[in-house]
Amino acid sequence: MKKIVIIGNGCAGATALAQIRRKDKESGIVVFTRENHPFYYRPRLPEYLSGDTSINDFTMQSLSQYKEWNVDIHFGENVISIDPEKKEVTGDKQGMVQYDELLLASGSSCFLPPVKGNDKKGVYTLRTVDDADALMAAAGKTKNAILVGGGLLGLEAGRALVKMGLKVEVVEFMDRLLPRQLDHESACLLQKQLESMGFSFHLSAKAQEVTGTETATGLTLADGKQLCGGIVLFSAGVRPNLELARLAGVACDKAVKVDEYMRTSVPGIWAAGDATEFNGQPSGLWPIALAQGKAAGLSMTGELTPYIPQAAGTSLKVLGIDLVSAGNIDTEKALPSKCFSKDNVYRKIVLDGDIIKGIIFLGSTAGANDCIEALNKGKRLGSLADELDKEGFDFSRIKGI
Repeated sequence: MKKIVIIGNGCAGATALAQIRRKDKESGIVVFTRENHPFYYRPRLPEYLSGDTSINDFTMQSLSQYKEWNVDIHFGENVISIDPEKKEVTGDKQGMVQYDELLLASGSSCFLPPVKGNDKKGVYTLRTVDDADALMAAAGKTKNAILVGGGLLGLEAGRALVKMGLKVEVVEFMDRLLPRQLDHESACLLQKQLESMGFSFHLSAKAQEVTGTETATGLTLADGKQLCGGIVLFSAGVRPNLELARLAGVACDKAVKVDEYMRTSVPGIWAAGDATEFNGQPSGLWPIALAQGKAAGLSMTGELTPYIPQAAGTSLKVLGIDLVSAGNIDTEKALPSKCFSKDNVYRKIVLDGDIIKGIIFLGSTAGANDCIEALNKGKRLGSLADELDKEGFDFSRIKGI
């Protein structure tokens, strides 16, 4: 009987598992996961933090599902070594497991910048349910929180803390919020809306030291400014977990190198999700992990299925503000674009001739999906491209092209 081992039970690993079992009912499958919970939808953690939902609402594979699939899942167990020659995986609790096919879906971890004092009590990251539980417990003991990083997950977590009654100050190294998703105009508009919710911001700022003796009492900025808060939450991006891959001799650069079928440089070892890079581009987004997990799972059953990169929209889901951003948002204004701005609505569509290359929809996302579809298909819009900045433009017209 074929033996399959999956390291990681996040989006990529869990998706691959489902695809394997859909095609292959017989092979033995062992899953290792550092977490103590079944697969859940990580982007909803800020909602969980604010108390708007329970973990059952966003758990995507139940314990009964693993039992039905006859999967041996090791919760809370770290893999400490991989031996590609012997085809063995060793966990830190239940010992060695042999495999015929191995999937590295080890994901990523929160990046903790080398800020002095970042190891003190009261310093947090938000990546898991356990992280959220720790933050919830801490939120009841302070009135002020400092958020280092003005990215997507950080702002959503900040909004949860605001909803819990805390004053939240955001420290962002860049000169605007969501620098990967927004240009300067849309970032300014978003900032004004967030300030009305209770946020305050320090842009173009650098964290220098977490103050306090053993427990955080605040943060000192590089310009000498002192911020006070019993919670210091770092949301400074993620880094792929590459230790196991490197120990196993798997080729890595920014992340684990994979081909279009999610094969690594080592026969019998596949990879998918946040720990991978394809054509030199690292992952890090949920839709990419989902697509790669599907391709890897099917390919591991012998049905070689290519991963085809697609531009996936990034959206805010918790702040109560509609936002979709996708593709090349052209912050340097190297390409022409069609822009519309009125009240709290901002729309930017970046063009190369009559082909959409990127979008920002803020305040209203009507038509965003039509644009993303056109972007991915490389549709030529013809004369319609000249109308994209009109207030009442009907984006469904793009479908008919």
